[in-house]
Amino acid sequence: MTTGSVHSWDISTAVDGPGTRFVLFLSGCPLRCLYCHNPDTWHMRDGSRKTVEEVAAEMAHYRRFIEVAGGGMTISGGEPLLQPGFTAAVFRAAKELGLHTALDTSGFLGARASDALLADTDLVLLDIKSWDPATYRRVTRGEVTPTLEFARRLSGLGKPMWVRFVLVPGYTDALDNVEGVARFVADLDAVERVEVLPFHKLGAPKYAALGLPFPLEDVPTPDRELVERVRDQFASHGVTAL
Repeated sequence: MTTGSVHSWDISTAVDGPGTRFVLFLSGCPLRCLYCHNPDTWHMRDGSRKTVEEVAAEMAHYRRFIEVAGGGMTISGGEPLLQPGFTAAVFRAAKELGLHTALDTSGFLGARASDALLADTDLVLLDIKSWDPATYRRVTRGEVTPTLEFARRLSGLGKPMWVRFVLVPGYTDALDNVEGVARFVADLDAVERVEVLPFHKLGAPKYAALGLPFPLEDVPTPDRELVERVRDQFASHGVTAL
């Protein structure tokens, strides 16, 4: 019986993919993004063990509502590909229920996504956190190359993608960094949507509850002028960014 470490599940609209969705949040993530708003999902040990059957039963409970609302189910985290076997099994169960599926991932562990998992994935919500390797490392403590390789793999498969870029003043907003992301995305096939997500501090109370300092406490949220400049950079490469 396949089990996974689950943080929680919820119903959301127009945030985690198209329509109203059943969103499964898994526990565990290999990255430590400075702006992470879910530090309570970092460790697999902090999640609850759930079977695929338990998750499928919960999805089935909302199935009719989701279908009417034109939605589906999304696996988020944490990082779903830290638990690729469980993620694949849940997606298989979702497809058996006739649900649209979306994978919300940083792509850092994209090599762990099997062909079977991707075959059951209708949409990938891909976070491209930076282009410049030094910036990516500074922001996430990880390496950017695996994400770029995963994006190219998805492009080769024609797998629909929503690309997300978090805009953090003084960290990810450098002209060359944004230019690199925009140029890369413009060369990908099957990118249906690009979102420039302004950095926010909504997760700060979670850090306080966990007794952790919020790394970007003194960083301002981006103003409208900066957001528009970044969107214009994407537009200069023929990419419309929301």
